[in-house]
Amino acid sequence: MSDPMPEPERAPRSVADGAESGLSIVMPVLDEATGIVARLQSLQSLRREGVELIVVDGGSQDDTVALAGPLADRVVATGRGRGRQMNAGAVCARGTTLLFLHADTALPPDAMSAVRHALAGGAAWGRFDVRIVDGPAGVAVVAWAMNLRSRITGIATGDQAMFCTREAFSAAGGFPEIALMEDIVLSQRLRAISRPACRRQRVETSGRRWAHHGLVRTVLTMWWLRLRFWLGASPDALARAYGYTPR
Repeated sequence: MSDPMPEPERAPRSVADGAESGLSIVMPVLDEATGIVARLQSLQSLRREGVELIVVDGGSQDDTVALAGPLADRVVATGRGRGRQMNAGAVCARGTTLLFLHADTALPPDAMSAVRHALAGGAAWGRFDVRIVDGPAGVAVVAWAMNLRSRITGIATGDQAMFCTREAFSAAGGFPEIALMEDIVLSQRLRAISRPACRRQRVETSGRRWAHHGLVRTVLTMWWLRLRFWLGASPDALARAYGYTPR
């Protein structure tokens, strides 16, 4: 697991400062200036309740870091790649429970209660159901299929706000630092530890990629990429096929 690079900016600590036994939210970001303030503002009530909020920047070229600073407990800089970024955030986190939240995903109001109940019930990890918002017609069916598939297979995606105990995260070796499918691989590793707690509370995630590329094209692309991954294709090659542009 990579060590985080020095922090470019650090916000004043919230009550989470002494909450080593609490929950830490880790949010990987890259060029999210247009929406980062609204997303982090929606999490301030959780900070006041003692939840730690860590933002991990992967090399933004806009104002993401400056905007995030006052609204997070810690802003960390590391190399690009969600797996690498989330690992860096986990290293810094003080909580014994970790929740990994994408910048375009919003938690339900009772998220923290759902996480605590899931882990208290014996699960080592879990995820939420997802609702896709601001997408084209048909995304509700896509979300329904994602939730059903996840419940059957025990595999979660990053859009579903994966959470786990720190102990389970360490035992699984953290996220693989690959260009794509890091959430799938971590799910496989965690599934060997316990079945996931599949919370029916729904996170809301942006439908911007479905809107941009079209519903059918996006679904077929994701199926094709996942099939190639299962057949042994390189994550770097899959990321390039998905549109990843190295910097």
